[in-house]
Amino acid sequence: MLLEQLSVQKIRNLADVKLEFGQLNVIYGDNGSGKTSLLEAIHYLALGRSFRTHLAGRVIHHDHDQLIIWGKASGHSIGIQRFRNGDVVIKIDGDKVTRLTTLLEYLPLQLITPESFTLLTGGPTMRRQFIDWGVFHTEQNFQPIWHKCKRLLKQRNSLLKRRANYREISYWDRELVQYAQQLTTLRNNYINSFNPLLQGIIERFLPAVTVTVSYSQGWDKKSDLSQLLEKNYPRDLALGYTSAGPHKADLRLRCNNMPVQDALSRGQLKLLVCALRIAQGIHLRTQVDKQTIYLVDDLSSELDANKRQVLIDQLVETQAQLFLSVIDVKQIASQTSKYQTRLFHVEQGVVTQDK
Repeated sequence: MLLEQLSVQKIRNLADVKLEFGQLNVIYGDNGSGKTSLLEAIHYLALGRSFRTHLAGRVIHHDHDQLIIWGKASGHSIGIQRFRNGDVVIKIDGDKVTRLTTLLEYLPLQLITPESFTLLTGGPTMRRQFIDWGVFHTEQNFQPIWHKCKRLLKQRNSLLKRRANYREISYWDRELVQYAQQLTTLRNNYINSFNPLLQGIIERFLPAVTVTVSYSQGWDKKSDLSQLLEKNYPRDLALGYTSAGPHKADLRLRCNNMPVQDALSRGQLKLLVCALRIAQGIHLRTQVDKQTIYLVDDLSSELDANKRQVLIDQLVETQAQLFLSVIDVKQIASQTSKYQTRLFHVEQGVVTQDK
């Protein structure tokens, strides 16, 4: 789904603006000019939150008490109004919606920033979110199963903190095991389906590197989860939370039998993250015919001209909509010259489209 129009009001230092986009959009300007704030506005419209802060007040212009973002995507009107006190109003085609996840269905979005390699170097939470993004968009029954697991785990942890006996907890464990197995099957099937595509892109980006990808379900595959939960009860009681289950799942990537963060350079890690994100977008299109929006902030960071060309070519080949930010448009002029590109210059918060 393409974002055809975007209207932004009262976001950070950006002047109020209404823009029309194409398939490939390059946003350029000096550091601090507002390039990233424009990408942030698109991210906000797609997910209902910023990728730079969890505090709504920091995104809203300091002289105002609310921000407004409106977009038109493949004929659908999407709008979000966020107040400084945290209240939010979301409308799709004029109708109010109450759940932020509804936005995800209309604007599937992938974000690549200079900090994106934390997907590989950070904890497992981000990698679970990565997996669940793909399952959410390709499996209709994922969301209710995921929510059920989350609710049951919350209930179990509450009982552990109250030091409930295992007979009381076992009642919840029976249901948790049922939904945990369903969730694990969905995640595992997704990784198995997605991995061959990913390997092809890794080979193109990092031809001299072999990366193995495996899914860790959050408990020992040789153990029955129901028996494990009962066995771990004393430990979980001491910890005050559940130590094994689908909430501990992870995506493991290794190179030469080492974690990729220990084996690859920062530039290689960035390309590997790009491969992961691009593979997800292509997989989404082939599975359910949905287009992904890619926001790439500071494209040139960590990459030489040859690697930038490979990345841009692969992104364009996904048939996704691209928003690339750079300081100097000359940095990528040669890499984008063969594509129809819309250029947007940002200076002191004012966005103008090049003619």
